[in-house]
Parts: sequence; C-alpha cells; structure tokens
Amino acid sequence: MSKTIIEKIISRASGKDAKVGERVWVKLDLVAMRDFGGPNVVLDFRKHFPQRHVYDSKKVAITFDLHIPPRNEKVAKNQQILRGFAAEEGVHLFDINTGIGQHILLEHGLIKPGSVVVGTDSHMNLLGAVGSFATGVGTTDIVSGLALGKLWFRVPPTIKIILEGRPQNGVLPKDVILYLLKFFKTDGLNYLAVEFFGEYVESLPLSGRITLASMITEMSGKIGFIATDMRIKKELSFTEDISPDPDATYMKEYRFDISKIEPLIALPHSPDNVVAVSEVEGTQIDEVFMGSCTNGREDDFRMARNIIKDREVKVRTIAVPATHSVMINLLKEGIITDFAYAGIVIPNPSCALCTTGHPGILAPGEKLLSTSNRNYVGKIGKGGLIHLVSPLTAAASAVEGKITDPRRFL
Repeated sequence: MSKTIIEKIISRASGKDAKVGERVWVKLDLVAMRDFGGPNVVLDFRKHFPQRHVYDSKKVAITFDLHIPPRNEKVAKNQQILRGFAAEEGVHLFDINTGIGQHILLEHGLIKPGSVVVGTDSHMNLLGAVGSFATGVGTTDIVSGLALGKLWFRVPPTIKIILEGRPQNGVLPKDVILYLLKFFKTDGLNYLAVEFFGEYVESLPLSGRITLASMITEMSGKIGFIATDMRIKKELSFTEDISPDPDATYMKEYRFDISKIEPLIALPHSPDNVVAVSEVEGTQIDEVFMGSCTNGREDDFRMARNIIKDREVKVRTIAVPATHSVMINLLKEGIITDFAYAGIVIPNPSCALCTTGHPGILAPGEKLLSTSNRNYVGKIGKGGLIHLVSPLTAAASAVEGKITDPRRFL
C-alpha cells in the first residue's frame, strides 16, 4: 500500500502496516532531553525505576542549550543533576559549549532520515527537515521512553503543500513560512503531518529547510517533512533517504504561489499576526535578535552580513549562532568580525532570546525584532513586544534603528 513519509516511518518502527488514525507502539531511535525539563525527567525516572538503567545508552542524549552558562544556582544544580545522570548511565552529553539541541544531534550523526526521536523541546519536529519523525513530548513520555525504548503514537493524517514559483529578491524561507502561518493560523494544522514539495523546496539548503520545518509547531502541526535528496545526503553524509510513495494518499493538497510574497513580519502577540514589512516600515525598535533553532545556521548570518558589513547597528543587536561549529565557521569567514565591528553582541551558541533566562530581556514596552519562532506575551520579559522577521529584515532594521524593508539594501 502506498504511504506518506509519516506512514512509512511509523510502519517501520512499529513492525506493522500502520494506517492513519491507528494507535501503535513505536520503537525509538533516540530520546533527548535538555537543561530545561531534563532534570524533572531524571528525578521521575529515578523515582519510578530506581533499579533500572535506560533502555540503550547509545540512544539517549542530553543537551544544554537554554540557560547557558547557568545564570543562577538553581540552573547550575539542574545541570549538575543532568551531568550526574549522564555519567551514571553513559549517555551522550552535550554541555554548555555546544549549542541548540536539535542542531547538535544532527551535526553529531544522531539523526537519520526515517528515525523516530522524542525530546523535551516543542521544536524537536524541525528535524523533519531531514526526514526524521521527531517530536516534543512531556516528562511522563520521556521517562517511559527511557525505560522501554518505545512509545505509542496515533498515526497523523498528512497534507501536501506545494510551493510554486520562486520568491523575489529579499524574500527568505522565514517569509514563506510566515505567509503559510497567516493562511493556516496557529491552530490550522492540529496534529497533522505536512510534506513540502516544489522546485523552490528542492533548491533549499539545510538552513532553509530547517526554517520551514521549525514553525510547523506554531500552526499546531505534528511535524513538517521534506524528502531527503542528494543535496542533503551529501551535506550530512547520510546513507539513508526517505520520500513518500508517488501515489501516496493525502488528507488535502494546497498550492501556494510564492512569487508575489513580500518580506513579512509577525506582529505581537501571535506568530500568525502577519503583515508585510512595508506596512509597518519606519516603526522605531529597541532591540534585534538574530539566531534560534529557526534561523541560526551559517546561511542565515551570511545573508545578514550582506547588509551589516561596513555599517554600524543603531539599536541593541544580539547575534547567536545555533552551534559551536556554526560559530567556528562564521569566525573563519570573518562574519563574527564584521558583526563585532558593527557593534553587535555575540554570546555563546544557544537558544538565546527564545525565552527568558538569557541576556537581552526586554523592559516593558520595548520592541524586539527576532528571527525566532514565537512572540507570545511575556516570552522575552513582561510587557515586551516581539516581532518575528527574517534575517534580512532583522539586519536591515538593526542598521536603521527602525523596521526596514530589506529590499532597500539589495
């Protein structure tokens, strides 16, 4: 029977012909937890399974990416708990010098096309960009996964999104996914899998694919997939690939002409509150953040550099690479140097200004332009106003000190 990507993955991992709507037990290829949420997992695991080790130490990973280095004693103790657990169980540990969890797992070969991954991060599903069924789950599910090496899932329906045409100059994958958010809204893909198609999608490097997949969460989707092709296999040294069957059955098919999309911005306080940047151009801002799991790869900063080089920023600007390896590459290319001369603050790789707990929190009433994925009330400080944009819009606005259409610099 012909299958979508999610049906193929769950069928393989469950050992049965899994169909949409069925609840099946699925073997896990990786269980991940981070410094936020991870300590509760460890405490619960030790409470309920005091004499038991994790199901497979090679298939468990701990990442530190949120409060790093620890900002207070409580955070330090939480990280101490996780380091102790990693030593006792012999699991993978990626400490404070590594970067954002999903990206680190990918860079270190722990993610493969067709793999099943659970973690304590709601954006684990960005790994659908390389054909992995990765999803965020709660503490109880992570504890069960650690003990049993399997969890049950309901097989989600899949919709097919075909992106037609090519975007105009100055429009990035972030603008495309904001365009889709405006259409589907924050609840429009509830527990649905998505498969992206089109020449534009096929042309995207890893960074662009991650951007598209990472904001499926903001539409309440389960996961967004992009079929593995030769470009990604070569970039990540994959030997596996995954794609849907040509005659797979989808719940619904959508086609979008992306050739007319302008640079877009999500206004406070919802990711689907999307308008054209040109509609709010000139609005004064207080801070810019470039980074996150959505826009923290080399390509994202290369694009920003095209605008920032030989200029100075006029507002507080913070740029945070997704991982240590990304930071090293940016150093080698001189991008970090250009950012430093521009007056940009560059902390160590992390999730950074996706939430409170990192330097750069907003005061009440301050406006932030962020390349992250969420802009809910209180996300970066009570009373702060978060606007979601692409790296190009963030860079253009940083050097102007106000919301600016990046096409003015291109």
